[in-house]
Amino acid sequence: MAQKNTGRRGFIKKALIATGGIILAPNFISCSNDDDSFQEDYDESQLTNKNFDQGVASFDPTSSSVIIWTRYASANSEVIWEVSTDATFDTTLRSGKITTETSRDLTIAVELAELESDQKLYYRFINSEDNAISVVGETITLPEQASEVKLAVCSCSNYQAGLFNAYDAMATSEADIIVHLGDYFYEHEAGGYGSSSENAFLNRFHEPAHEILSLEDYRTRYKQYRSDKSLQLAHQKKPFICVWDDHEIANDTYKEGAENHDEATEGSFETRKQNALQAYSEFLPFSQLSSGKNDIIYRSINIGNLVNLVMLDTRVIGRDKQLNITDYFTDTGFDGLAFQTALSDPSRSLLGAEQLSWVTGQLQGNNAKWQVLGQQVIMGNMYIPAELLMAFGTANFATILTELTTIKIRLQQGDPTLTDVEKARVNTVIPYNLDAWDGYPVDREIIYNALSGNKLVTLAGDTHNAWHNILKSQNGTEVGVELATSSVSSPGFETYLGATNPEMIAGFEQAMTTLIDGLNYFDASRRGYLMATFTASEVKSEWILFYQNLIRQRLGIQYHFRRSHLVDKYINRYYIFIVTVFFMFSCG
Repeated sequence: MAQKNTGRRGFIKKALIATGGIILAPNFISCSNDDDSFQEDYDESQLTNKNFDQGVASFDPTSSSVIIWTRYASANSEVIWEVSTDATFDTTLRSGKITTETSRDLTIAVELAELESDQKLYYRFINSEDNAISVVGETITLPEQASEVKLAVCSCSNYQAGLFNAYDAMATSEADIIVHLGDYFYEHEAGGYGSSSENAFLNRFHEPAHEILSLEDYRTRYKQYRSDKSLQLAHQKKPFICVWDDHEIANDTYKEGAENHDEATEGSFETRKQNALQAYSEFLPFSQLSSGKNDIIYRSINIGNLVNLVMLDTRVIGRDKQLNITDYFTDTGFDGLAFQTALSDPSRSLLGAEQLSWVTGQLQGNNAKWQVLGQQVIMGNMYIPAELLMAFGTANFATILTELTTIKIRLQQGDPTLTDVEKARVNTVIPYNLDAWDGYPVDREIIYNALSGNKLVTLAGDTHNAWHNILKSQNGTEVGVELATSSVSSPGFETYLGATNPEMIAGFEQAMTTLIDGLNYFDASRRGYLMATFTASEVKSEWILFYQNLIRQRLGIQYHFRRSHLVDKYINRYYIFIVTVFFMFSCG
C-alpha cells in the first residue's frame, strides 16, 4: 500500500462557493501551516485509467495560483487530487479530496493558492473505491520576472468541421500557455454549420443532434468536445486562459439576444444565456469565478511582469446589438449619413461602461512591458471599397475585385492618369464586418486614447482566418499591432468564396492586403494557430497554418514573407501543410 502525504505543504480549507444553489466557483485551497497534511491510502499498482472520460485540464496560471480540473463518471464519488513537482509523484506538494455533485455535472475544479512562482507542476485525480486514476496533467506557475513568454493563440474549433490537429500541434509546441479566444464549441445542430459532404466520412456530428438550448444540452456538447483526444492532449499538456465568444451561447450574441435565437420558438434568451454560462463555468473555469458571478469573465493576468494579458468580453456583458448595413439602403441608394450617424453614436458600446472603464484603467496603470488585449473580434480598421462589398456573392465579384486592386496599386504608385471617378472607387470605403470593433468605433478610440503613447498588441480570433494589422487611431496615429489567429477547424473565406484553386485564393489574399490600409498579412484558407513570442524588446508573431482537406492534388504554397519551414504529414487521411510565417514588432 502506497501512502501519499502532502509533506511540508497542506491545505486548511475546502469550500464550495454557491449562490442560489448553483455552484459558481471551484473549490478554493490555501496553505497556512506547514505541518498540516492530508493522507490517503491506496494501492497504486491497482489503479487504471478509467472513468475520467473528459481528461484533465488547468486554467489561469499566475505566479502563485492555478486551477486544476477534471470530471468523474459518477455522482457522489470521492475523488482525490494530487499535485507534485515531479511526474512520478514521489513527493506530493498538495492533495485533497472532493465529492462529485450533479449540480456541477460531476466536474471538479480546484484553485490552488499560495504556490511558489515559476514551477512546473504535475497533477492527477484518483478514485480509490473504483481503482480509477486520471492521466497526469502538466501545468505551471508563472515567474515573477520573465525574459520571454510564448503564447499559443487559438479560436473557433468546430467539431463537425474537421479534425482538431491544431490542438495536437499546440500540445507539443514550446508554448507556455494556450490562450483560447472563444468559439470553443458551436451550438448548431448535427449536420448544420461546419459539416459538409467532404467531411461527413469523419462521423463527427454534433451531440445532441439538435441545436442546444437547455443546460443539459450545453453540458452534453462540452462533453462531446472534451472527448476529442487532440483537445484532451492540449489541456493535459498546457494551461489554458480562455474567454468566450458568441457560439458558446448562440451565433452573433449581444447582451440582450443573438442572431441565432428566436424567442418565439426557442424561449427566453436570458434563460438560454444563463444555461450556457453555467456550463461554461463548469467545463472552462476561470479565476474571476471567485467574484461569485459567472458572467464576469474579463480579467487581467500578469505574466512575468513582461506581458499584461487583459482578457476582454466583447460579447455578453456590454455589447449593444450589431448594426446591419442593409438597413441603410433605400430606394435611392445607400444612406451614408444615416449609417455614419448610427456608427458614431456614443451611446452604443461593445464593452459596456463598467468594463470600458476597467480596461482603460488597466492600460494606464500597469507597468508591464507589453499591454496585450486577449479578445474575440478584429480590432483593426477593415475598411474595403463599398463597391466591392456590394458585389460580394455576385457573378462579377472577381472582375470588380481585379479592377479595384489595379486602381489601388496605381494610386499607391502615384499614377497621374487616374481619374477622380477611379480614385473614388477605391477611396469610398466602409467596414466589411460590423460584428467586430469596426461596428463600435467609439469604444475603440477610447481605448486607443488610454494608451498615452504606449504601444498595444491585440490578439483576435472569430474570423477563421489569419491577419496581421497595423492599428491606427482616427487621426492616423499608429498605436500598435493586431495578431489574429486562424481557426482550429471552422471554415474560412475559402468556403464563402467557393474557391478551391490556390491561385484564386492567393489572388484574393493579395487583393485584400492591397485594398485594406494597414493590413500586412492575410491567409484566407488555412487552419491552425498563432504563436506570439514576447521579449523585452520585441514580439514575434508566427502563424502555424495547415490545409485540412481531403486527399487531393497537393496545393502550391507561395509567400511574400520568409518561410522558415514546411512540413508535410499524412494524418488521419488529411494532408497537413504546416507553414510558419514571421512578423517582428518592436516597442520602439
